[in-house]
Amino acid sequence: MEIKTVMIENPEGLNLILGHSHFIKTVEDVYEAMVNSIPGAKFGVAFCEASDICLVRYSGSDDGLIELAKKNAYALSAGHSFIVFMRDIFPINVLAAIKAVPEVCRIFCATANPVEVMIGETKQGRGILGVIDGFASKGIETEADIQARKALLRAIGYKQ
Repeated sequence: MEIKTVMIENPEGLNLILGHSHFIKTVEDVYEAMVNSIPGAKFGVAFCEASDICLVRYSGSDDGLIELAKKNAYALSAGHSFIVFMRDIFPINVLAAIKAVPEVCRIFCATANPVEVMIGETKQGRGILGVIDGFASKGIETEADIQARKALLRAIGYKQ
């Protein structure tokens, strides 16, 4: 087995969700999960089909985000993986709906951080071994950091 890394191309620092699924209808079901969670959502989703003709399947509501999803999915070319790019949406607002899609097996990450995907490649194909989401920790939060974290969550409406 050869181990490779694929850097997710995300020039705007958009939020993304990277996951693993098991069926061709993933693209349609993730699309429905997105629009049912946030009407008018701007997103693109692409899915690597790992059987039959092995195409990158895609859908979405924003042409640029669809293209970004397709490009990244094809760069991964990893069995039944999917990637969703979203604009002006936080993953926390759609993650439960995507996890509830019956064929979704796992979520590797949901982030706006730089992402490197570790890929294992054999003669048969490729699979995601894991992800590097962002950067290494730089220390332990102080009391001032705790207060700043709590203030931020309340300022953006996620806590009261």
